[in-house]
This record gives sequence, structure tokens and C-alpha cells, in this order.
Amino acid sequence: MRAPTETITAAPVELDFDARLVEVGLVMDARLSLANLSFEVDTAHIESADPIPEVVAPPRLVPTIAPCPYPTSIAATLHQARVRLETDGWCAGQLREGEQRCLIGVIRAVAGSRREADDARDVLDEAIRRDFRIRSIPEWNDQQRDARLPLLYLDRAASLAHSRGL
Repeated sequence: MRAPTETITAAPVELDFDARLVEVGLVMDARLSLANLSFEVDTAHIESADPIPEVVAPPRLVPTIAPCPYPTSIAATLHQARVRLETDGWCAGQLREGEQRCLIGVIRAVAGSRREADDARDVLDEAIRRDFRIRSIPEWNDQQRDARLPLLYLDRAASLAHSRGL
């Protein structure tokens, strides 16, 4: 009579992340090869069939500046100031640094007259004072770290001027 034999089973091996990635990569390579072969077999009777169709990129779109949504002069000035600040850049501590401008500098640059610039500055001052205690626009401008709030408050001021018919 024979002695009973013991069955020894090995503990399952746990693979680390890199080993699992390699394993999945091999499986995917096999699937892609099979898919390519299947495509070639399925299209063998078609003379002009290309195994890998050529992909043509769509034409590159160039962004354009949207027309001013405000019919009134002060609102339009504030909107143009926002667009110019966004395209040319914002600065703090001075009216202008190269093409970059502060809030007052950009309003003066786009305004048609000194009076229009002063009126736009007054509306911007009011829009900022609704949320902040400030002494002046230049002081508030110099306290900002980047252009996000100046751009936001030019938008708010343009909306305020439009609502007042300015």
C-alpha cells in the first residue's frame, strides 16, 4: 500500500505596480496585434484599404476678439480696458511697464478723452468700493498679486456703467 502524498500549493505571488503594468502592456500588445491582423484579413479584398488610415488634424483656430457688448461709451471704454489689460498684461506700482499697464493706465490708454477716462475711473472706483475699503484705485491695484481681480472689477464696472446708461 502506498503512503498518502501531501499536496503542497505555493502561496500566490503578489505583483507590484510596475509588474502589473508590464503584464497589462503585454496583454494590450497582443490584443492590438490581433485587431490589426483581423483588420487586414477583413479588408484584404479591398484594393485601396489602408491598414492605418491617415489622420488629418483640423485647421488651427485663431481666437478673435469678440465685439464690444456695450453700446454706451463709458461701459465700452471699461470693456476695452479689460480686453487690453488681458492681452497686453497688467502691472502694479506704476502706470506702465513696457506694454503692461495698471488699471488707471489702461483706462487712460483706451479712453477717447480725459473726461471719458475720469468717468470710467469713477465707475470703477465705485465697483471696487462695493467690496473693498480702499483709498484709491492705484493703491488697490498695487495690493493685487495678479490680474484676476483687476480684470473682474473692470467687468463689473462695465456692467454697472451699462446698467446706468453711461
